Amino acid sequence: MYLILILPLISGFIAQLIKFFIKTNKQKFNFNNILVYSGMPSGHSAMVISLSTIIGLILNWDSPIFAISIILSIIIIRDALGIRRYLGEHGKVLNILVKDLEDDEVLDKKYPHLLESIGHTPAQVLVGALIGFFISLLGYFLLY
Repeated sequence: MYLILILPLISGFIAQLIKFFIKTNKQKFNFNNILVYSGMPSGHSAMVISLSTIIGLILNWDSPIFAISIILSIIIIRDALGIRRYLGEHGKVLNILVKDLEDDEVLDKKYPHLLESIGHTPAQVLVGALIGFFISLLGYFLLY
């Protein structure tokens, strides 16, 4: 049963590690890139798909817990694709509006720079989901 906990965590960690190296390749080296919300691949998708996959493999595909994990996966992936991406667009517009205002120290303190990239594209979600699926599949066949 430890695989149900460990494999999703490993999947999320691997997705974040891949994201770190991709971002470090494009930008200067920064340890904060391992904790970013957006980017390729989606760590959220990797974790929830890994969780659903390993639950389906161990507890069976018709178990109530598998059904709950699928619903949880749909909610999290939908959130990453929709609401969080939309919030990033709002952040971008608000940052432009604050920047267009006169330079004022009070404005800078009152309106901090907002994150502009907190959601995922469908491709990022798909790659994260594939990572989660294959890590759970591999872990199940090697360790169970």
